[in-house]
Amino acid sequence: MPPSRRRRDDGRTKVRKRDDEARLDAAGIGAELGERATLVQFSSAFCQPCRATRRILAEVAGMVDGVAHVEIDAEDRLELVRRLGVLRTPTVLVLDRHGAIVRRASGQPRKADVIAALGAAVSD
Repeated sequence: MPPSRRRRDDGRTKVRKRDDEARLDAAGIGAELGERATLVQFSSAFCQPCRATRRILAEVAGMVDGVAHVEIDAEDRLELVRRLGVLRTPTVLVLDRHGAIVRRASGQPRKADVIAALGAAVSD
């Protein structure tokens, strides 16, 4: 991908069809799902944007009751990374209360985009 396009698309959420194959549960992510939605973040140890993303997601999860933020070390969970097609960190998945992936962002997302994606997950 050309650098300019990557920069332009960085952190933008993508809408995906609901896919039962891509459904995640508590055992799959190693933490409990939120009652209303879950923000799943794939990170790596030396990723600077991952730190900022962690702060954004924790803040948004703290603003909305029933929303959990789960951070997964991509290097420790390579099988899951491959299964979900995570190509870079940070990658954020927004899950509805049933664990279906309703939004996906690659790169550091903007807080407003996370809130909008969360709204779509909670209302579905």
